[in-house]
Amino acid sequence: MSGTMMWNALTTGSLIAHAEKYHAGTEIVSVETDGTRARTTWGQVGANARRLKSAMDKLGISEGARCATIAWNNTRHLELYFGIGSGGRVTHTINPRLTPEQMIYIINHAADEILFLDRTFLPVAAKLGAHLKTVKHFVLMGPRDEEAAAQVEDLLFYDELLETGDADTQWPDVDENAPAALCYTSGTTGNPKGVQYTHRSLVLHSIGGNQPDGLNISARDAVMPVVPMFHVNAWGVPYIAAATGSKLVMPGPNLDGESLARLIDAEQVTLSLGVPTIWMGLLAGLEKTGIKPTSMKRTVVGGSALPPSMIREFRDKYGVELIHAWGMTETSPLGTLNQLLEKHRELDADAQARLREGQGRPPWGVDLRIVDEAGQELPRDGETQGELQIRGHWIVDSYFGQDASALTEDGWFDTGDVATLDADGYMVIRDRSKDIIKSGGEWISTVELENIAIAHPKIANAAAIAARHPKWDERPVVIAVPAPGATPTEDEIRASYDGKVASWQVPDRVIFVEDLPLGATGKVLKNKLREAYGEILIDA
Repeated sequence: MSGTMMWNALTTGSLIAHAEKYHAGTEIVSVETDGTRARTTWGQVGANARRLKSAMDKLGISEGARCATIAWNNTRHLELYFGIGSGGRVTHTINPRLTPEQMIYIINHAADEILFLDRTFLPVAAKLGAHLKTVKHFVLMGPRDEEAAAQVEDLLFYDELLETGDADTQWPDVDENAPAALCYTSGTTGNPKGVQYTHRSLVLHSIGGNQPDGLNISARDAVMPVVPMFHVNAWGVPYIAAATGSKLVMPGPNLDGESLARLIDAEQVTLSLGVPTIWMGLLAGLEKTGIKPTSMKRTVVGGSALPPSMIREFRDKYGVELIHAWGMTETSPLGTLNQLLEKHRELDADAQARLREGQGRPPWGVDLRIVDEAGQELPRDGETQGELQIRGHWIVDSYFGQDASALTEDGWFDTGDVATLDADGYMVIRDRSKDIIKSGGEWISTVELENIAIAHPKIANAAAIAARHPKWDERPVVIAVPAPGATPTEDEIRASYDGKVASWQVPDRVIFVEDLPLGATGKVLKNKLREAYGEILIDA
């Protein structure tokens, strides 16, 4: 046959092979569990990942096996990403903030054969080991440690395991539709559900999500993923960074604002990624240390809605562009990124900032729609609210271990978010369908109420919930954390809503607390707040 093109499988092995061959000298910086800073290169990461693949062959870990990790963002975890997945097995990252019962459930449900863990999580192995039905080996991610060996029977050590691997091992030919990674959702109700990513979906996510209007990571960047590697593949950054050969700065376990500010300054980080609570902490850390993050040009923020006041503060104080993004475990995760269009260039800074407050528009590779309760598509007019649905090259089809499709009859995934879409595809999350407040038959967005509260100079963080009401069914209540040293009153916070929302949307109560309950991925646990304060208007 003439006129054809060469065909190569889309595999994660092709990403790390590229990094090892063409970006061998590019630095990877890793903050270790003990706080020290280790340095390696893409060349060494690639070689170690290949050795790890060989070592696991010799251990007898079966082809296609799920291999669990409970670890921080560090170099060894990066090597595991590729050594496991690119080696023909499945990298199963586990969130260490899950309850012991949830960990036992997902490790057994995944039938993991081996468990790699950082020293911080050694007690997990010691405590859960007897409950894990399929795990044959526990591996401490570090050198030999006799104290650790005394805690877990037959404990293996990562650095010693690597030495048993063959340095000349090459990546196997794997089917691009074979699984490469597995993450479980961190939902607050029911058992977590597994989302299994294929080589093909991860590579297409790396291409589609890294366009100039996407993450836009290049070989000239120093990228700091603060989003954990145990949460949706660190938003795909390890794979994208390998494909582009960018410098990686792995922050380890110390994610307080001061530690991050010093790391950004020392390693000249140009791009960072994380949830809003991290950047709230960074703002406080920059203020306290006096550090100016002159190298950092942009920060990608996702996981929950980005307060508009934070966009302005980063822009005006530090010249850092905040890019809003949206996604979920089921979407690999990049579903939208908020980058402007050519027609927006002539808008003033404030008008551009208002556009940036939403979650943005889909990159090539995914498609969005909003529907009503009957599943009928709603207009993309920027005002009509509906259930947000998504489909595309890196969107879940069915959950791991379940035969039934996770999609609607016509092939879309229902996200559980309530949103608006405009003609250009700009999407704004108005609320989670389970969080939105229905008062007297009208909808009130908790996201909007939270943004107004957080913008108040005396408020550090806030969450809005629906509280039961004898007349209106539900009414909004805001639970707020005062800024350090501030003593706000309920009346002055409620007054800050005047002119910003309709009078009937103003919260009935503002309750001050020391901190908000956070879930395993840094999101506020609204269910806990509803348990604590959902009856406060009835009780009154």
